[in-house]
Amino acid sequence: MAPYCVLAARLRHALNSGIRRYHVSPALCQRAKVAMSHFEPNEYINYEKLEKNINIVRKRLDRPLTLSEKIVYGHLDDPAKQEIERGKTYLRLRPDRVAMQDATAQMAMLQFISSGLPKVAVPSTIHCDHLIEAQSGGEKDLRRAKDINQEVYNFLATAGAKYGVGFWKPGSGIIHQIILENYSYPGVMLIGTDSHTPNGGGLGGICIGVGGADAVDVMAGIPWELKCPKVIGVKLTGKLSGWTSPKDVILKVAGILTVKGGTGAIIEYHGPGVDSISCTGMATICNMGAEIGATTSIFPYNARMKKYLGKTGRADIAALAEEFKQHLVPDSGCHYDQVIEINLSELKPHINGPFTPDLAHPVSDIGAVAEKEGWPVDIRVGLIGSCTNSSYEDMGRSAAVAKQALAHGLKCKSKFTITPGSEQIRATIERDGYAKILREVGGLVLANACGPCIGQWDRKDIKKGEKNTIVTSYNRNFTGRNDANPETHAFVTSPEIVTALSIAGTLKFNPETDYLTGADGKKFKLEAPDADELPKLEFDPGQDTYQYPPKDGSGQHVDVSPTSQRLQLLEPFDKWDGKDLEDMLILIKVKGKCTTDHISAAGPWLKFRGHLDNISNNLLIGAINIENGKANSVRNALTQEFGPVPDTARYYKKMGVKWAVIGDENYGEGSSREHAALEPRHLGGRVIITKSFARIHETNLKKQGLLPLTFADPADYNKIHPVDKLSIVGLKDFAPGKPLKCIIKHPNGSQETIMLNHTFNESQIEWFQAGSALNRMKELQQKSS
Repeated sequence: MAPYCVLAARLRHALNSGIRRYHVSPALCQRAKVAMSHFEPNEYINYEKLEKNINIVRKRLDRPLTLSEKIVYGHLDDPAKQEIERGKTYLRLRPDRVAMQDATAQMAMLQFISSGLPKVAVPSTIHCDHLIEAQSGGEKDLRRAKDINQEVYNFLATAGAKYGVGFWKPGSGIIHQIILENYSYPGVMLIGTDSHTPNGGGLGGICIGVGGADAVDVMAGIPWELKCPKVIGVKLTGKLSGWTSPKDVILKVAGILTVKGGTGAIIEYHGPGVDSISCTGMATICNMGAEIGATTSIFPYNARMKKYLGKTGRADIAALAEEFKQHLVPDSGCHYDQVIEINLSELKPHINGPFTPDLAHPVSDIGAVAEKEGWPVDIRVGLIGSCTNSSYEDMGRSAAVAKQALAHGLKCKSKFTITPGSEQIRATIERDGYAKILREVGGLVLANACGPCIGQWDRKDIKKGEKNTIVTSYNRNFTGRNDANPETHAFVTSPEIVTALSIAGTLKFNPETDYLTGADGKKFKLEAPDADELPKLEFDPGQDTYQYPPKDGSGQHVDVSPTSQRLQLLEPFDKWDGKDLEDMLILIKVKGKCTTDHISAAGPWLKFRGHLDNISNNLLIGAINIENGKANSVRNALTQEFGPVPDTARYYKKMGVKWAVIGDENYGEGSSREHAALEPRHLGGRVIITKSFARIHETNLKKQGLLPLTFADPADYNKIHPVDKLSIVGLKDFAPGKPLKCIIKHPNGSQETIMLNHTFNESQIEWFQAGSALNRMKELQQKSS
């Protein structure tokens, strides 16, 4: 945002012209209400309600509360009567706002259109960041994306205008950076249709990633349901220094908790070490909490947040937060379900990977480990940026490393790319010279978008199947995620370590101890980078890329062509027929890790995110079939021929045969991608049975009328074979906490019964019976009218 003094001046102009609107802070108007953002001057922060709800719950529970509990319980729909038990009860909550990125917003808005409601009930925004492919560089890639995606951008812009949703145009920046700069604030509850929504916890908010159907609930004004989270406390002591960065905190935590260790919990950071971390550094830590399955992550309000709010034109929010600070930090003596302690003074720089974000290594060890494991040590590409590490401070620390190399006549040995997090960051690093330094060292500045982090990378330097190594400052490194090449060994680390390794060109370089050779033949050692966490001058806002929704959008037309290959209006899913699910075929029994990338691939498939039938052609194409060890090759039980997973599912649907999927641990890990739930439902799937589920994916399956069930005994996974038939018995008496029976029928005529658990509550059972949560919502609307 522009400097706040400039905003105040612009306010007078806006009052006359009506072009742009800004909120007047309490500094200008004594005790005036404080707007949630500059873009919604009539939507106010309500700390009084938060305080009231917290006091009701504290009196009921009669104990100190964690910060997570304060904000979550402070948003209860009925704090006086809501049953509260961590890890067990479902809470009915009233979030403050919704944020959607363009890939998920398509389906979310299509579902909202299907609801028949005239306007969103809470402030909501759409952010165009996922559909821009990295190819040639920022400006060219942005122009190309606007041309290729014109139909989708037009749909999102007009749908936003019609239903009262703010629209951030392509080039604005990555959703989570935009949220941090404009929408997150201490004590907010924000839900977003992207798994890295927890980024906003860096500003003391409870920001949770969800599927589009959950977002529709909130936009429709319906209480949103969340299983009452456990709270894992991470106590930070000591102080960050040298090459150690905020990224190393979460890389260390990921190594401790693993990719599923935070499932069902909020990670709450606390302790004296917190104050040594910048606000954007805290956001980085919260962002990557998604990789350990956490519901969200959060830091307590402190002076670093106050400083960031002031620098981004929100000093009025900081002043209000100071007044209510007792509700924005944990109570003394509060209880955590688990406590991890990290001494920041002893923490070393880390690098995690390959193929999973929880395989943690100190940077000092990675070269030896790579050689031992047979991983390529030569680095082909280093990539900094993404929603995880694209702040001003991140860019400054990378530039500080690059500047030293240039002083000795060196450039990057590896290819090197830079992704600014937002138009504001891009404009400011251009003004302050960081972008120039990063270009001079060999970097290519990409568009303000997700790009290679999510597979939007037109990579030309290798062929598919070629074994190679890349290092990134991203959050995820699943197989094939960045470039669709299963042989790319991707490692995640901090931007400054990426930069140093890209200059050296090898994993065998440790910048803390190793020397480089300058152009003059002399050896030198890189000094630990030092950079400002925020610009000395005010941020340069860059281009104005925000579209306000009109006050009355009822006359706005939203066009979805019936012949479009990118967009498709939704048809309701069929209702449950009141019977048990008998003799289902097994589409695939998945072996090992099955993330949402395996279930519904991204990359080139992003263009079909608004067309359910077209995108369903990627269903489970990345999952490994236990029967033959191959991806996208399953036996058709009706023809006995092997073929692609989507084709087999379509054949079963055509023949009127219901089917199931059998999965392993933490099924659906990764993105909030609700297409991974919509696609199996669309193609005739009814049940997903696994050892365990990732939180968001389990909820998404329920929302679409599928049955996510888990083995009561995980060893029963071995009893089911791909050629078996399954029957789920007991659906007529389906009830919370009551297991269901699964009858396994083997080809030889024998059968056995196993027990399956579920986490459905009463309203979620109604979703299943109605066919989907959206169907149930429409039923309730019809009854009320």
